[in-house]
Amino acid sequence: MGACMTTSHTIVFKNGAVTAGKMAYPTQVPTKAPLVMKSFLSYQHTLPKLPLPPLQQTLYKYLLAVQPLLTENEYQHTKEIVDEFGKPGGKGEQLQMKLWRRAQKLDSWLAEWWLNAAYLDFRHPVVVHSSPGIAFPVQNFTDQRDQLSFAAKLIAGVLDYKVAVDKEMLTIDMMGGQPLCMDQYYKILSSCRVPGPKRDSVVVYPGNKADAPRHIIVMHNNHFFAVDVYHPSGKPLAVSELLSQLQTVVNMSQKPGDAVGILTTEHRNTWGKVYKKLRKLDRTNKKNLEMIERSIFLLCLDDTHSGPEERMSVVASQMLHGGGSHVNSCNRWADKTLQFVIGIDGNCGTTYEHAPAEGPPVVSLLDHIMAFIDNYSDTAKSQPVHLPDPKQLKFKLDNELYDDIERAKQDMDSQVADLQVHAFQFKPFGKNFPKQNKMSPDAFIQVALQLAYYRIYNEATATYESGSLRRYRQGRTDTIRSCSNDSLAFCKIMLDDKRMPSEKYRLFRKAIDAHKVYTNETIFGDGIDRHLLGLKLTAIEAGENVPEIFMDPAYQKAMHFKLSTSQVPSKYDIQMIFGPVVPDGHGVCYNPRETHINFGISAFNSSPETDAKKLAISLAASLLELQSLTVQCEGSKL
Repeated sequence: MGACMTTSHTIVFKNGAVTAGKMAYPTQVPTKAPLVMKSFLSYQHTLPKLPLPPLQQTLYKYLLAVQPLLTENEYQHTKEIVDEFGKPGGKGEQLQMKLWRRAQKLDSWLAEWWLNAAYLDFRHPVVVHSSPGIAFPVQNFTDQRDQLSFAAKLIAGVLDYKVAVDKEMLTIDMMGGQPLCMDQYYKILSSCRVPGPKRDSVVVYPGNKADAPRHIIVMHNNHFFAVDVYHPSGKPLAVSELLSQLQTVVNMSQKPGDAVGILTTEHRNTWGKVYKKLRKLDRTNKKNLEMIERSIFLLCLDDTHSGPEERMSVVASQMLHGGGSHVNSCNRWADKTLQFVIGIDGNCGTTYEHAPAEGPPVVSLLDHIMAFIDNYSDTAKSQPVHLPDPKQLKFKLDNELYDDIERAKQDMDSQVADLQVHAFQFKPFGKNFPKQNKMSPDAFIQVALQLAYYRIYNEATATYESGSLRRYRQGRTDTIRSCSNDSLAFCKIMLDDKRMPSEKYRLFRKAIDAHKVYTNETIFGDGIDRHLLGLKLTAIEAGENVPEIFMDPAYQKAMHFKLSTSQVPSKYDIQMIFGPVVPDGHGVCYNPRETHINFGISAFNSSPETDAKKLAISLAASLLELQSLTVQCEGSKL
C-alpha cells in the first residue's frame, strides 16, 4: 500500500496525494460557478498564496482588538510591550523576516501549523470540544423500516455526490467572482483521524484510485458492519438493495455489543495508548481498525431517545455526543470524518471530525443529500441480485481493554452531564430583514450577540467568528473578532435609557460597518490571529524564547474566547452545534434563513457564570430590539 506523506507526517494520503490542506463558514456565502471546470486541480495552482500581512498593520489592529477587553492601565502596559516588539530592528521584525522566508518556500506558510495547532496537537476529546454536530429536520418515522429506508436513500445520496468527487469535477465555489480552494471537498469521504500518543494524524483514501474503498461502516447496537455499497461492476447498489443490507445488519445485531466505539471519545493521549494496545492485541483488531479508517463514511443506526429539553435541543445533543453511554454514545466512532446518525425516533443528522475540513464541504454534501432524498422516486426496475452479507467486525478484547471501555463510558457520561445545549428557532424575522435595510445579516446577528452578552455580564469579551481563507491555496480560517471598540460603544449606549434612538441607531450602524470591514479584511488575508500565531511559532521553531507580547495577560485574555461563533448557511433547516472552547464560555452557531434563524448555543454546567438558555433569551431580546430600532429609524417594513 503506497503512501505519500505531507505536512510533517500529519496528513497521509493513501495511494496518491491531492494537496494538504476551527471552523470556517464564510460570512460571505459562496456561490457556485455557472460552469464546471475541467478539474479542481486544473485551477488549484492558479490560486494565490496566502499573503503575509505587514507587521505594523497587524500590531496596530491587535491593539484595537484588545482595547475593549482591557482597563486603561492594562491597555497602556500592553501598548508598551507591543511597541517594543515592533520597534525597528526588534524581535518582531526579526521574526517577520523568518516568517517571510517560510512563505516564499511553501504553498501556504500557515496550513501545516494550523492543522497541527488547531487539531492534531489538540489533546482534549474530539467529542464536544472539537467535532461539531449537525441536526437535520426531524423525520417522521413510524417504524424501523422507515428509519432504514431513509438511511438507504441517504447512502445513495452520498454515493451520487461521490461521483463528482471521484472525477474531481465538483462545481467550483466562487466568491466575488473569484474561485475558492476546493481542496477540503476531497478529504471528507474515505478519511479518518488516527490517534497518536502526542499528535494525531489523518488518513485520506482518494476515491479515484484502483483500490479505492468500496464499503461503508454501519453501526447498530454498538456492533460494526462493513457493507459494500458497489457491485463488482462498479455500479452503486440501488436503494432497495441498500435497504436489504441494512435490514440484515439490524437482524444480526439485536443485542448490544461491546462498546468499543466509546474509546474514541476519550482524551487523545489516553485513546492513543489504548488504540496501540487494541491494534497490537490481535491481527483481527488491526484489520478491523483499517476497515473503519478506509470506509467511505460511517452510518449510525440509533435507538430512540427523548429528554427533558425541547426537541431541537435533544436532536442537536444526539448529533454532538450521542446522549451518553446508556443512550447512543457507544454507537459511534468519533475519529471518522463523517458519521451519519439516523435515529429510529426521527432524530437524524451528522457529526464530523474537524481536522480534514471546515464546514462548507460538509454542508454542501448535506444539501445534496437532502435534495436527493426529497426528489427520490423509486421507479427503477432492477433484477434481483444476490448480495453478500455485511461483514461483522468483531474485536478481540482482554480484561485491560474492558476496563478501558468502562472508564471511557464514565468519562463520556461526565462530559454529557456537564454540557448544556439549547437549540431554538428565532421566528420573528430572518436574514431578509437586515438585507432589506442594507445590512449584512451576519454582522446584524454578531452585533446582536455582543449586545446579548453585554446585557448579562456588563462587559465585553473576546469573540471568535470563523472567516474563510479559501481564496488562497490550502486556505483554512482566520478569526473575525466581532468584539470591537465600536460594538462596545454601541452596547453601552443601547442600554442607556437616556439616549435618543437616533444616536443608538447611528452607533449600531457604525458597529455593523466595522464588523463588515473586519470581515472583508480577514477573508482577504489581513486578519491578525494567524499572523500572530505564525510569529509565535517561528520563535518556538527557532529555539528562541517566546516573546513578551505572547506572555502578556492581554494576549491571554484576547485568546480566551468566551464567545466562539460560526455562521452555517444551508439551503435546508439544519442546525449545527458545538461545545464552548473555554470552560467559562459559550458556543454559538446559527443558520440564517430567509424568514427565521436557527441557533444552537452550548455552555458547561460546571461553570457558574454561563447558561446557554439565558444567553439565548438575551439574544432573542437583542434581535427584537435591533429590529425595532431599525424600523423606528428607517421606517422599514417588517
